[in-house]
Amino acid sequence: MDWTAITLSLELAVIVAAILLVIAIPLAYWITFSRWRGKFLIEALVSLPLVLPPTVLGFYVLLAIGSRSPIGRFWERWTGHGLAFTFEALVLASILYSLPFAVQPIAAAFAQLDTSLVEASATLGATRWRTFSSIVLPLSMQGVVAGGVLSFAHTIGEFGVVLMVGGNLPGVTRTVSISVYDQVQSLQYDAANATALALLVFSFVVLAIVYALTRRPWSAVIR
Repeated sequence: MDWTAITLSLELAVIVAAILLVIAIPLAYWITFSRWRGKFLIEALVSLPLVLPPTVLGFYVLLAIGSRSPIGRFWERWTGHGLAFTFEALVLASILYSLPFAVQPIAAAFAQLDTSLVEASATLGATRWRTFSSIVLPLSMQGVVAGGVLSFAHTIGEFGVVLMVGGNLPGVTRTVSISVYDQVQSLQYDAANATALALLVFSFVVLAIVYALTRRPWSAVIR
């Protein structure tokens, strides 16, 4: 197995999952509790990567960070090198591509909260932040964990987006999914099978964890 690609993918997934939780928690809270009639537009924008082909998203991200774009020129002036085909580009593209996998479980957890608890907290004079940190977030922790796990796993398995934005540079942008593709292309079926099998087991374990966190087998007994 290509341990360099596996290590790179794990590093990418940890960074992306951590950043996504910081972004997804307030965004999911706003989506759940906002009364703005046009919020469906934001929901559609967040969910767009679920239906958009990865190569399309990768293409537009590549245009946005290219050397001729404002973002690309700013990055080059700041760091001395371009942003495209770098690890940082993979992080940016992965955040956009995995955003719905972090936001949706958290928003679903927020939506299941008993609103009377939030109203009671406001009646007792608690600030919005105190209500969120003491009531909303602790009671929604299953959704937060599920969002983090799903975004981590989704980043591990990305292919089209990372290939478009990062290319295939060993030790820099070659992730484990691209490594499997390379092994198949070079007829190294045993190596490809070993890596693919590891990803298959990993994906199953992740889904089992998510379902274990989100199901509540005791709810029928409590009722």
